[in-house]
Amino acid sequence: MTEKNASDEKRQLINRFLIILTKEQPQMYYASTSEIARSLYKMIKEHTNRLSVEEQALVRRMSMEEIEGLLGFHAR
Repeated sequence: MTEKNASDEKRQLINRFLIILTKEQPQMYYASTSEIARSLYKMIKEHTNRLSVEEQALVRRMSMEEIEGLLGFHAR
């Protein structure tokens, strides 16, 4: 998998979790990017064992800062 593909896959995965997060906690719509990244990081870590092997490999070393960066990139 190329670096660009991995980044796109991570972004898609984060978007999936973001949809879940905003359904479960609608007030997160108004939260800062860093707050959302923190919540997504926690959610991803809690649900890692439910992900496919490929997705687990993508998120294994993902940091809150990386999530925040991907969220920031998405907003542009």
